Amino acid sequence: MQIPITIALEGASNVRDLGGYIGRDGRAVRSGLVFRSAALATLTDADLATMGALGLRVICDFRGVEERERAPTVLQGPEIVSLPIEPSVGAGLRDILETKNATGEALHAVLERAYVAYAMTSQAQYRALFARLLAGDAPLLFHCSAGKDRTGFGAALVLTALGVAWPDVVADFEATNRLWRRDTVHVGDLPPAIQESLLRAEPTLLQAAFAAAAKAHGSLDAYFEQALGLDAAARTQLCEMLLES
Repeated sequence: MQIPITIALEGASNVRDLGGYIGRDGRAVRSGLVFRSAALATLTDADLATMGALGLRVICDFRGVEERERAPTVLQGPEIVSLPIEPSVGAGLRDILETKNATGEALHAVLERAYVAYAMTSQAQYRALFARLLAGDAPLLFHCSAGKDRTGFGAALVLTALGVAWPDVVADFEATNRLWRRDTVHVGDLPPAIQESLLRAEPTLLQAAFAAAAKAHGSLDAYFEQALGLDAAARTQLCEMLLES
């Protein structure tokens, strides 16, 4: 099995199954249960057939209100649950786009603030994702616009909760750099180096978010329990549901 398990579509990219990674007690994450993707607004008829075969019950959409209105999900059948995480770096990125003078360090700082905000101010949305998984609502897919940042952080949370080793969590996060088609995003005429920093899934941002969560709650385990509703019993239940026997 090649990991990550990718799902090739014509009208969407960065679509994949979280299965295959080794989690708690050496047990692999089961395939066919939890998926991540970019937006699902331009699926072709062939794509709709491919996605329909997954048997999805729930789609959790992390996009903000305007993002959803501009590009509504076209897949019919699954329950669509709106868990909006509004783009929190908008003002900072607008300044960068307007001035075109920002350094890579300035852009990194803007993006790091966004990632820390995912961990600290979007807890209700990620908690709701775990609640749906614990309720048995798999097969489930979660996504944002690119499937890179909000979705990337969510996937890292799910894999970590299942006991997947950090290097594999990071590998899944970085796979976006190979699987996401960037031509869906307009970044103006920024210098190539700045464009790369803006569009790249950068592991140091993920690390910053996890470090902030652990610091605020005393440990990562405490963060999962207090912020995401996953105490030891709930994490064991999640493992029993999503890991192979």
